[in-house]
Amino acid sequence: MADTHALYRLYGVPGWGSVLVEAALVQARLPYTLEDVSGFDGPGPVRDRFLTVNALAQVPVLILPDGTVMTESAAILLHLAETHPEAGLAPPVGDPLRPVFLRRLIWLVTAVYGTFTYADYPERWAPSVPDELRGRVLGRRMDLWRQWEDEIAPAPWALGGRFSALDIWIAAMTRWRPGRNWLAETCPKLLGIAQRVDADPDLRELWTRNFGAI
Repeated sequence: MADTHALYRLYGVPGWGSVLVEAALVQARLPYTLEDVSGFDGPGPVRDRFLTVNALAQVPVLILPDGTVMTESAAILLHLAETHPEAGLAPPVGDPLRPVFLRRLIWLVTAVYGTFTYADYPERWAPSVPDELRGRVLGRRMDLWRQWEDEIAPAPWALGGRFSALDIWIAAMTRWRPGRNWLAETCPKLLGIAQRVDADPDLRELWTRNFGAI
């Protein structure tokens, strides 16, 4: 069994994608320290230090207790789920819901999460038409949320009756554009999942610290 007393170190920024991993650490009741690297996306000493940890200069980065450096949110989540199955972050291998979980997790990373790279910094990718790119990418993100809304059964969680890290990711990612007000009108089932996660007393402090009062 993994050592639950060993310390993890998470590099992140409040309200950014690092919250996905931080919430998983909280859910698994794993001790960790958080190194705030706000400002890493611009030139300066913070970025220079962060580049020694992750050459891509992307958050999150999780340093495992044995010193192993892990990047990529989905990879980190799967590692935590496998080493701490008692946390219930993912269905175990052999469970019929495992393929459903894996498909949706990778979909979130490749289809939805990737849109933030382009919409948040459109001037990097389309300097002549940044507003047009931002609008098109945001529209694509809305389409993706609607697609998932149509597929979710009217049940408490993304996998039906079983809580998983997918629900944590919904709670975090729906706080980003287009936001919860848009979800209330368009994706009420996804919003309901997010609100149920919001109500988890173990995660309340984390949400407040990253996004302000709930």
